[in-house]
Amino acid sequence: MRFPTVNLKATGANIATLRKKQGITVRQMQEYFGFEQPQAIYKWQRGESLPTVDNLFALSKLLHTSIDGILVGNDQDFCVIIKIRAIRFMTLEAICDVMDCQPGDILEYQRE
Repeated sequence: MRFPTVNLKATGANIATLRKKQGITVRQMQEYFGFEQPQAIYKWQRGESLPTVDNLFALSKLLHTSIDGILVGNDQDFCVIIKIRAIRFMTLEAICDVMDCQPGDILEYQRE
């Protein structure tokens, strides 16, 4: 049994997708958290860092999802559960680069 860890890049991509799905801008998130600058949010979305536990809890409320709905573990097959419509402008190769997977890992890929 592997020790579960958070996949930073997949979690960051998930945060960006959830934010856009709710129609929330980075500026609005910045104001919600009371940050002087938006750098922390951009770092979350790029998978360079994670929100603190308090900020993760607040983020889950803002995005109307659970904390589990935000975090993506390395033990999860995130590539299978991607909502491709949310990132339809990306090629399959670009998606796999962000998600650190192989094109064969994605079971369903539809472009609209």
